[in-house]
Amino acid sequence: MPPRPRPLPLWVSVVLAFGAGAGLLLSFPPYGLWWLAPVSVALLTAAAHRRRLRAGLGVGLIAGLVLFVPLLDWTRIAAGWLPWMLLSFAQAGYLALLGMATAWLSPLADRVRAVWPLLIGLLWVSQEALRDRAPFGGFPWGRLAFAQDDAPALRLAVLGGAPLVTFAVAAAGGALVALAWRSWRPRTWLPAAGFAVVLAALLAGPAFVPTAAPAGQTRTVAVVQGNVPRLGLDFNAQRAAVLLNHVHATEKLAEEVRLGRKPKPDLVIWPENASDIDPLRNQDAAQQIAAAAGAIGVPILVGAVLRGDVPGEIRNAGILWMPVTGPDLDQVYVKRHPVPFAEYMPLRPVARVVSDKVNLVQNMVAGATPGVLHTPAATVGDVICFEVAYDGIVRDTVTGGAQILAVQTNNATFNEAEARQQLAMVRLRAVEHGREALMVSTVGVSAFAGADGRVHAATGFNVDAVVLHDMRVGGPRTLATRLGQWPELAAVALTLLVLAAAAPLRRRRRTGDDTAAEGKTEVR
Repeated sequence: MPPRPRPLPLWVSVVLAFGAGAGLLLSFPPYGLWWLAPVSVALLTAAAHRRRLRAGLGVGLIAGLVLFVPLLDWTRIAAGWLPWMLLSFAQAGYLALLGMATAWLSPLADRVRAVWPLLIGLLWVSQEALRDRAPFGGFPWGRLAFAQDDAPALRLAVLGGAPLVTFAVAAAGGALVALAWRSWRPRTWLPAAGFAVVLAALLAGPAFVPTAAPAGQTRTVAVVQGNVPRLGLDFNAQRAAVLLNHVHATEKLAEEVRLGRKPKPDLVIWPENASDIDPLRNQDAAQQIAAAAGAIGVPILVGAVLRGDVPGEIRNAGILWMPVTGPDLDQVYVKRHPVPFAEYMPLRPVARVVSDKVNLVQNMVAGATPGVLHTPAATVGDVICFEVAYDGIVRDTVTGGAQILAVQTNNATFNEAEARQQLAMVRLRAVEHGREALMVSTVGVSAFAGADGRVHAATGFNVDAVVLHDMRVGGPRTLATRLGQWPELAAVALTLLVLAAAAPLRRRRRTGDDTAAEGKTEVR
């Protein structure tokens, strides 16, 4: 029986795990070193390869903490350091499971080297599929796909959405580690050349994938970034001022249109929380919004917080406000995926022990229908804030008839890094569904994204701005839109199959270790 293949020295695996986490962090905005993502996948794969399951779990956890603790630092601004740490450790736990799964598949990778890119691609897609859904609806921040906003791999979204982009990046990492591992052994130039070709195809090949071409018809859309008096969680206490900022900015735009300095938009879009005062219940807020709509003379999609009949219940909504008739109650979108522990509080008695800010969180009621809003200018696919990270929520608007995508968000409680990470998601969604998209924030970054992923008319952070852009509306549905979640489900099913296929090989290797140990005892 040949001896068991040896893993790297433990200290080397630990160093590689630190490097993997740091590289993944730097691949995301605001750093944007997207090419570090496949390199980091390769480092983590090498760190976990041939290790025992517990050690694989450990190196995955190290990489996860190095990634998620700084990546999610913006949550500390709103929630404090303890919730930030708990969320970071929870997300790192998924990379720990990934490391353990990588160690589990080591005998299969050693037996059939050619499948190494496939195995690693499948593991990463499945890890993200689980993390995107559990617990409490999941938290998709930090997906490999969201680090590829400037990379050729972004174009793959038109074929299979975010899961395919993640698969390509992870598979490239698998090919890279296979190439490097092969190079340590003599007379392996032919397999090494094969892995090099696979690596080049995964990294550069997507540049030749054509993105969708939206229809030629255009509509001029204005986004209003009214800004807030002060950044931070207390922006809610400034809600009257925030509303007035957006009203005055829209009225100023109307004056510039009247003077011929700017073209008249077909639609104006305000961000999430532009009116934290319920305009359907508060007459002063309604009059202010009506004045802005009347001045500009076109509909305004208003991000508003609506109060419920039950005390403490609220709804995060986008309301279409017409210039003459006021709010169109048939064109209201209520956020479908409120953020747990931020917009509603599961396990409130337990959470109160963790943070004294729990009582600031009201009970946000989820909406039940996709954000398909019919405006005179175009049918808008409205998603609110973090919802842009969830594949199904965005896709539902496109299958419902959305001609453009709008992401209403409020970054006043976070920082510029979080805003730029969110913009990367908007860019991916535009490519994925072949729909031009926009992101409008209270404080920035607001921008438009073409169906090719390019950014147009981006604003700064913590400034007031009004930006107009001609958006092409409609177009054919992409393959990714038509396939929906099937590529991801297929990847998860294949992952389960390969995990099961590795079991006999692991038993055989363990039996060989026991036999070798007995032989050594007899010789002694």
